[in-house]
Amino acid sequence: MDNANVAKSYKFGDRSTSDVIICLRNKEGRPELFYTHLFILKNKSKFFAEKLSGSNSLSSIEIHCSDFDYDYHVDLLRYLYLSPDALLDSWDSVKSAIGSLQVSSTLLCEEITLSCVQYLEAVPWEDKEEEEILKVVSKLGPIAMPILARIQPVDLVAAKNVFLSAVRFATSIGGLCPPFGDELKSSAQEQVEFMLAEDEDTPLVTADKEVKEEVKMGLSAMYLSFEKDLSALLYEPDLLSETSEKSIMQSLSDLEWICTILPKMDLMKDFVSSWAEISSSILRVVEDKKLESLMWGFKKKLIELTAKVLEAVGYGNVIIPAPSRVQLLRIWLPYIRKMKPLLDSVGDEETGFPYKMDEDLCQSIEGTIVSFILALPSNDQADILADWMKAEQVRYPDLSEAFEIWCYRTKSAKRRLIEGPDRVLSLDLSN
Repeated sequence: MDNANVAKSYKFGDRSTSDVIICLRNKEGRPELFYTHLFILKNKSKFFAEKLSGSNSLSSIEIHCSDFDYDYHVDLLRYLYLSPDALLDSWDSVKSAIGSLQVSSTLLCEEITLSCVQYLEAVPWEDKEEEEILKVVSKLGPIAMPILARIQPVDLVAAKNVFLSAVRFATSIGGLCPPFGDELKSSAQEQVEFMLAEDEDTPLVTADKEVKEEVKMGLSAMYLSFEKDLSALLYEPDLLSETSEKSIMQSLSDLEWICTILPKMDLMKDFVSSWAEISSSILRVVEDKKLESLMWGFKKKLIELTAKVLEAVGYGNVIIPAPSRVQLLRIWLPYIRKMKPLLDSVGDEETGFPYKMDEDLCQSIEGTIVSFILALPSNDQADILADWMKAEQVRYPDLSEAFEIWCYRTKSAKRRLIEGPDRVLSLDLSN
């Protein structure tokens, strides 16, 4: 009779045939006796085989357990009597498999350990469970490789391939895949952002040449989509169409999203350049009489996105020539100056109006524009400040700080001019 058939003849807890008594004792000292069989214990556990070596008569083994693993010890004694197939079917949760794995690794039960590893490798885990699994399997050696293969750092090439695919979904390159297109795109955008984030360790993906080129293609696709929706807006028979408004808002939201990840790849200049190119076209559509009292959400979102562009340029994160900076500010400053009181006015008339510019946004824009102006050539500063003081809406944005600094710098510049090169020479000699 082979070992498998011999094993079938034994039943766990059968006192009449038992020749080994296992006594489990917990922290409180409460003992519990379990009637087992020498043949099973020796064949299924190296720990018991060593304890029972040379034993042919009735034996007793005492094992001390903690409150945590007492039940797992009891379960393990039952598992010793199961065939490999029945053992694998007996696992009903990650928690029970982890607990049994800890005990089986201590008692050197290779068959049970392998079964736990096979189960854990194949089922989903929660984050907390993964931490527990790592603690246990780190002590198991090569036998735990199937589990470790699931959680080892991914190959950089594989990570980049996943990232590039996510970028295509996130930017709608090649079109969406209904019926899950929007959901996949939103998920892809979240994961692209996560993979680029620098947390306690490092980002999953670095912005190499291939990654940057893919993102640039995605940015171009987003701008084309936005321009297409924008140009079609005035030709829409029903300007209040929910579909058309949803489409243009989605295009703008996509641009807002990609604007958050481009600085992480040193590509914000591409966004700024494209925004500057189409700014005049945007305002031609938005300021058309047909849209005079419509699409407040879109108009506010335009201001928010423009604020990001002005901030990138105004604080020197994106460097573009002075004429381009002047043009960008001259295009958008009048619009922002006009829209702020208009949104406030509509908000005062309509209860619950959600599109007023909040205080944080207003202060951020104001500070950005002041910084923006002060980095321009003096004559351009003078022209912008003169226009500001002539305007009806001189209160917002408040450029008085820029005006004061311009006055001080202008006087200083004039004084240096009057003093001439002799002052510069005396400064050089003193050094």
